[in-house]
Amino acid sequence: MPKRPVELAEAPFPALDAMPHSDAAGAKPDHAGHRERVRQRFLKLGADAFEDYELLELVLHMVIPQKDTKPLAKALLKEFGSFSGVFSASQARLAAIKGLGPTTVAHLKVIQAVAARFGRDGIDHDKPILSSWNQLIDYCRSQMAFESIEQFRILFLDKKNRLIADEVQQTGTVDHTPVYPREVIKRVLELSATAIILVHNHPSGDPSPSSADVRMTREIADIAKPFGIVLHDHIIVGKSGHASLRSLKLI
Repeated sequence: MPKRPVELAEAPFPALDAMPHSDAAGAKPDHAGHRERVRQRFLKLGADAFEDYELLELVLHMVIPQKDTKPLAKALLKEFGSFSGVFSASQARLAAIKGLGPTTVAHLKVIQAVAARFGRDGIDHDKPILSSWNQLIDYCRSQMAFESIEQFRILFLDKKNRLIADEVQQTGTVDHTPVYPREVIKRVLELSATAIILVHNHPSGDPSPSSADVRMTREIADIAKPFGIVLHDHIIVGKSGHASLRSLKLI
């Protein structure tokens, strides 16, 4: 009776300490020793001692066994422009890169999600969000600055300016996100928030507000005022930095 064919599956997530197979002569491939040296240097010196390509190479070690990942790390940085840009790239764009299979792409997106969750948890919900402005900007940039399409999110605050919720309200195209001011206020009232901070990203990298950004912000502020809802700011983030409409005296 013929045996049932064996179905091949992608290998599970390999541990950092997984050792590559030896060659016919019993010697380890050259990259095995390199991987161990890189790991030991990371444990001894920390991430600050690593160039972007070296840190990305170390990440790829975890998801691609038995392969020299330095050329791939450099190719990814060249393609996507930055360390953060690699992880923020869409699944489709990552899958188009030679050397990245579906499992590796999935693991990169998991790492991105972990970093985003870590950044969100770094905001203290028990303290006024305006008292940790730099931390808030870092959080917003980590969540949105390297996205390839525009996102519009709202930070909902209570009367002590503590964070109630952080929600992405709309996603759009590379240069536009539809925003409906009355829907924004409706959601504020549903959450019983008394203040909001608007945030959106510019995939072009330039955070400078457009005339449409200013017009939309003022419309939301005008609708919010009769309800006693305070619009603290509208922050725009991009790869090259951020802009605050309040600081620019545009609201």
